[in-house]
Amino acid sequence: MKILVVEDEANIRHILKYNLELDGHSVILAENGEEALAKMDESPELILLDIMMPVMNGLEACKILKNDPETKDIPIFMLTAKSQINDIEEAFRVGADDYLTKPFDPDALSSRIEAKLENYRKSRFDD
Repeated sequence: MKILVVEDEANIRHILKYNLELDGHSVILAENGEEALAKMDESPELILLDIMMPVMNGLEACKILKNDPETKDIPIFMLTAKSQINDIEEAFRVGADDYLTKPFDPDALSSRIEAKLENYRKSRFDD
């Protein structure tokens, strides 16, 4: 499956890429929300999206993606250092499908991604 990783910190971006590729996924990388929107033509099946990024933050990008009929059904996981309840509520309000805080456990992230991708695949074929 193709996963878009949107993260401004290069080290975290490459750790995520490495772990996702070990799980057999194809990975697309973006450094901010604006770059992520520009890469939607690569048809990711899931998006890992940081909140705090330059140019366009993750909440803005999530809101745009969830309001677009072409991308609204793509699962979006917020992966961020922001752990306050109001941050979590705001992410779900703009359309996030899941929320994980950094630091993250790669095995737990992998399990949650697999579960969400399975649901996404089923919903796509049920239409």
